[in-house]
Amino acid sequence: MKYLVFILLFCFSSIFIRAQVPRSEAEDVHHVMSAAYWKMWNDTLQKAIDHGIEQYRKATASIDLPDVKPGTAIQVKQLTHSFLFGGNIFVYGQLATPAMNSKYEHTFGTLFNAATIPFYWKTLEPEQGKPRFEAGSSYVYRRPPTDPIVDFCNQKGIMTKGHALVYGLRLHGHPTWMPDDRNIMDSLFCRHIRQLAQRYGDRIKLWDVVNEPIDQANRGLMPDDYTFKCFQWARRFFPSSVQLNINDVDLHSPIELHRRYAELTRNLLSRGTKIDHIGIEMHIFDPLEASDIAKGKDPYISPALLKAKLDCLRTTDLPIHISEVTVCAPDTTAHGKLIQAVIARNLYRLWFSYPTVEAITWWNVVDGGGASGEPSYSGIYDKAMNEKPAYAVLDGLINKEWKTSFVTRLNKNRQLTFRGFRGKYLLTWKDRHGKLQQRTIIVE
Repeated sequence: MKYLVFILLFCFSSIFIRAQVPRSEAEDVHHVMSAAYWKMWNDTLQKAIDHGIEQYRKATASIDLPDVKPGTAIQVKQLTHSFLFGGNIFVYGQLATPAMNSKYEHTFGTLFNAATIPFYWKTLEPEQGKPRFEAGSSYVYRRPPTDPIVDFCNQKGIMTKGHALVYGLRLHGHPTWMPDDRNIMDSLFCRHIRQLAQRYGDRIKLWDVVNEPIDQANRGLMPDDYTFKCFQWARRFFPSSVQLNINDVDLHSPIELHRRYAELTRNLLSRGTKIDHIGIEMHIFDPLEASDIAKGKDPYISPALLKAKLDCLRTTDLPIHISEVTVCAPDTTAHGKLIQAVIARNLYRLWFSYPTVEAITWWNVVDGGGASGEPSYSGIYDKAMNEKPAYAVLDGLINKEWKTSFVTRLNKNRQLTFRGFRGKYLLTWKDRHGKLQQRTIIVE
């Protein structure tokens, strides 16, 4: 009986916590965030965000149904998003129990439609000539063998992104056997990219070709002009359908660095480099920073400044991917988890409303799933894979608020017209014989 009461209380507490995530200052009755925070994320801004979402994330669809009787009830249900909502899949198969691993896997396909797969060369090929592609390869935390992940994602229809072909930070990116000779490194980089292209072809749809290349002077010896060369090799070896990204800079960084990033990217484009997207990061690693944000004391991620930095990247004329998102809670209390959820909700809404953003990727999905030095409670799940308020926020946005579903009746012109979020839809109705009919459409 006591056990039953505990379960009921736990379930009630979870529902209560979810219901308490405030969307505005007026709803923040428990003062999760300060008045100074809500002054930045005020009602005027929220209305502007709503307007941007309506304008940029939706489209109008008109479908002729000549064989359907006017007045017939049509169920319109959105199945998938065109927008990419992703997570890194770095602890695939590495959690404590089969049940936890199963729930982790289930997140991809029910919440996330995209997965970032770890291809850090240092741990992918710790011994030269013996890459860890296959199931059963040696265990490395947060670096599971890549073949099983690619197979899993392809089977579930998850958009796959390889991260990364080459990492500009040599300390974390390159195998220890990498020589200190630019000419030899040149040939090794080329061979590495060719090997990955031959193995995966178009089974991986996106690649971060070069990750964090800007501050090379402080990141270790690399071949001259390696960023340009890596893109040239990637375009040569990968199928033309594979999309190639550049990724760098945290949104915390000074706006001057964003201008430099945009300048570097425009220079690559002017030299004939084919770049499909530009990636930008947002890592709130420090629990104290999360606390400062709640108090309205963190100037680095004010909405106006975030927009100004995205505006810098927009000058490249490339779609923007918010490629790595960390939102740490200030602590593990219920109040701290709510702070994380509110920050996440407003950031996702702001990014989703920006015209050229096409993807948002949460970085560490599970508490304790980060690299050394990264926060232990920045997941949408806790360490036991229990959903946190941040999970409820993302699920509420992605699967409810930002999905279009309704029932209507076909007009006399036998044309179904509606405005909905971009993606794949299923139309369902009964014909004059009472037989169920269905049709899939794409709203773009």
